[in-house]
Amino acid sequence: MKIHYFSGEAWEETFIREKLAGENVVFHAESLGALPDLADSDADVLCTFIESPIGEAEMSRFPALKLIATRSTGYDHIDLARAAARGITVVNVPFYGENTVAEFAFALLLALSRRIIDADERVRAGTFSPKDLRGFDLAGKTLGVIGCGHIGMHVIKMANGFSMNVLGFETHPDEAKAKAAHFTYTPLSELLAQSDIITLHVPYNEHTHHLINKENIGSIKKGAYLINTARGAVVETDALVEALKSGTLAGAALDVLEEEGDLADPTALLASPHPKEEELRILLENHYLIEHPRVIVTPHLAFNTQEAVERILSTTTENIRSFRAGTPTNIVKSAA
Repeated sequence: MKIHYFSGEAWEETFIREKLAGENVVFHAESLGALPDLADSDADVLCTFIESPIGEAEMSRFPALKLIATRSTGYDHIDLARAAARGITVVNVPFYGENTVAEFAFALLLALSRRIIDADERVRAGTFSPKDLRGFDLAGKTLGVIGCGHIGMHVIKMANGFSMNVLGFETHPDEAKAKAAHFTYTPLSELLAQSDIITLHVPYNEHTHHLINKENIGSIKKGAYLINTARGAVVETDALVEALKSGTLAGAALDVLEEEGDLADPTALLASPHPKEEELRILLENHYLIEHPRVIVTPHLAFNTQEAVERILSTTTENIRSFRAGTPTNIVKSAA
């Protein structure tokens, strides 16, 4: 098979070529989105990451395409309906680092609770003083976990270790699991109202789009903190900005932002013949969040440990080999 592999670090090329020995692998350090003129009538497989949307226009540049292998759990960057219509199989990496993302979420929580970013910046600026850098204990606080899947359960285990009270929200509660892991399921409205810290661990889809929004963000316990390592659009940016301005939220830690692709290349959006007003507004709001003194923003790297990346690559190459053998694994199906 002819495979185009995008967004690869230099060391990945050797790893991938060894794992896919005998296949024709075309390695690109750039993302698919950064190569708008690339087309290949012989390509069988596109192996991509989340930063490049793949829709009808992209698929049409590879007319023989049979497989899209995304090196991610999320697949909202792929038009599944168009892929299905073209007979293209889409596969993902459903599990690779539940502990990895959970550890990062807790790193963000600790950075917020103990003012670690502020303290580091102060010392680097030449002032060695703890004045006005008082934090808060996690012990005894209530953590609201929205999404109690694999990642959420790791977060809950960590919260138990910090002697926190844990509330969970899930569309299909499992009371036996909650009892074993020492947390309590609540409706989303109650979780928002009772939690001192809220952390998001849901996939992004039509049901979770703007799960936190203008209608419900006002019910959050005043002075709470929000952590998002899921997807940016799970939170309505307008609502988040207003909650910070009003003091409903005392702070936030965000590894993901809505329309975060525009931050990587804002000039492309601004130079567009017909820039979308909504995207421009969110771009400005994202800069407000980045510059806010009580908001920590990181560049979508909760997954990014050496161990997790190697697990991602191993699963991805196994996905491709299984497809080649006629026994595809980890298939993502369109809801349509």
